[in-house]
Amino acid sequence: MNWKREINGAYTIWYRDFLRFRRDRTRIVASLGQPMLFLFVFGGGLAPAMSGMAGGQIDFRQFMFPGVLSMAVLFTSIFSAVSIVWDREFGFLKEVMVAPVSRTAVALGKVAGGSTVGMLQGVIVLLLAPVIGVRLTLDQIIVLLGLMLLLAAVMTAIGILIAARMQSMEGFQVMMQFLLMPMFFLSGAFFPLRGVPLWLEWLGRLDPVTYGVDPIRQVALRATVAPEALRLVALHPIAVNVVVMAVIGIVVLVPAIWLFGRQE
Repeated sequence: MNWKREINGAYTIWYRDFLRFRRDRTRIVASLGQPMLFLFVFGGGLAPAMSGMAGGQIDFRQFMFPGVLSMAVLFTSIFSAVSIVWDREFGFLKEVMVAPVSRTAVALGKVAGGSTVGMLQGVIVLLLAPVIGVRLTLDQIIVLLGLMLLLAAVMTAIGILIAARMQSMEGFQVMMQFLLMPMFFLSGAFFPLRGVPLWLEWLGRLDPVTYGVDPIRQVALRATVAPEALRLVALHPIAVNVVVMAVIGIVVLVPAIWLFGRQE
């Protein structure tokens, strides 16, 4: 196997996705619209009703901020797999498949591209942190970048796993909405998973997005919320969340690459 050719092939696929994101300035600016809607309209409307959260020590909009941050990463990364279906419909994927690089390299390039774009989308949402009073240090930002990249990689792999067998954009979008919205809302992004009914708690534990939202919340609010209050809404130690996410990523990536390689 020519490793240099494989790496160059994966890099080309990554760079294509990155370039499409960088050139779409309208998308970059508009990407702040949905987070602002959730933080200021949804969060502002529910803040009085949720004023007793953690004994009144956590502002609801600050609690929501890591969830909104995860939402931006989640939706952007998993929908980056849409380009597989799009490229199949327009014939570009066929040209890629006959290129002198393995399909594994192509799939890994797609994961890298979706992960990068998802993380960059999260960086844009981080700009809203000072507006709602969330203080971030340089150390926090660096850790958040790593956590967002990990979440984006896992969700991109899930998107590729589904897109590899989809034949139309409409089918992919329906499947994503069927899976994506429950995964997001069950992750504790907008409400704490402590003190909820047992069935809801267990659904949250089975949701892979939960293990991405929880560490992002703990790191993002570390300098804003008192440690004892943050412990009341945290679910697992950060290291446990990271390990679980890494395992999920590997478990999903292997069949995603296999299915992608079996495409005609």
